[in-house]
Amino acid sequence: MQYKKLGTSELNVSRICMGCMGFGDAANGQHSWTIDEEHSREIIRRGLELGVNFFDTAIGYQNGTSEQYLGRALRDFTSRDKVAVATKFLPRTNEEIEAGVTGQQHIERMLDKSLENLGMDYVDLYIYHMWDYRTPIYDILDGLNRMVKAGKVRYIGISNCFAYQLAKANALAEKEGFAKFVSVQSHYNLIFREEEREMTKLCAEDKIAMTPYSSLASGRLSKHPGETSKRLEEDDYARLKYDTTAEQDNVIIRRVAELAERHSVSMTEVSLAWLLTKVTAPVVGATKHSHIEGAAKAVDLQLSEDEIHYLEEPYVPHRLVGVMAQNTAAASGEDHVWTAQK
Repeated sequence: MQYKKLGTSELNVSRICMGCMGFGDAANGQHSWTIDEEHSREIIRRGLELGVNFFDTAIGYQNGTSEQYLGRALRDFTSRDKVAVATKFLPRTNEEIEAGVTGQQHIERMLDKSLENLGMDYVDLYIYHMWDYRTPIYDILDGLNRMVKAGKVRYIGISNCFAYQLAKANALAEKEGFAKFVSVQSHYNLIFREEEREMTKLCAEDKIAMTPYSSLASGRLSKHPGETSKRLEEDDYARLKYDTTAEQDNVIIRRVAELAERHSVSMTEVSLAWLLTKVTAPVVGATKHSHIEGAAKAVDLQLSEDEIHYLEEPYVPHRLVGVMAQNTAAASGEDHVWTAQK
């Protein structure tokens, strides 16, 4: 395994981040394809054996059971100071807004519940999961900064945002003396490269770490066109993101398979080796030993410039889908959220 500093932070993280959305009680959440605690523990332990020290979860994954599974496993298999744990918080609910719960109060409540789920005193990275257009960004940054000062959070990150939102948020944080976002977790992989329009350039200039999710396009970049799996069959959200562009994406996927055969490696290794030339640490979901083992091997695969160009050349622009499509709709006429209300 290789390691790298997470942006401007002091966190030294593995180049592969284990994504924990696949862990959790399938009867207690929104996904039917997640795996139970026993199998989650086996995969977490295998990841640790392979040198993975960076784990990403969220309070919204299977109603907090992902956090619970991860926390118990890490407590049993390693020491707290040897791993970097990231979790995320959701926007305020309608009920909270109606009750007058502030953004600052919401963040503290969400964090305390996540810490309870994890069985930890602090998290290394606390991530703003998706933009909350009904809460001033000042309140979000102030709330996060308070948690950093309280020692409950070491660093903060953001997910599912536009480059202009990240730039303006960090500018406001710098002006107010608040903690700044050191990382961004967004939708980025070999068949969805829209982040290259602006986000990758911003992150390079400001030394913000990129830790993209869906790094294998929900398994599509690890399988030949036509191959299937439980995740591919049951994940409606993933189908929403990828099915409408399957024909153009399959051109790239076939090239991944071709290079995998040439190098005698898996398609996972080729896909992630490409992404590792662009980002700090892709978030890779794992529900089988082979998933995390293939991801770990990708760190050692070096693609030539010609091979990188060969993989990139067929790409055509994609429309925004999923959370970012919702973000686009919500952004219309919402500039008032940038008012620095104290």
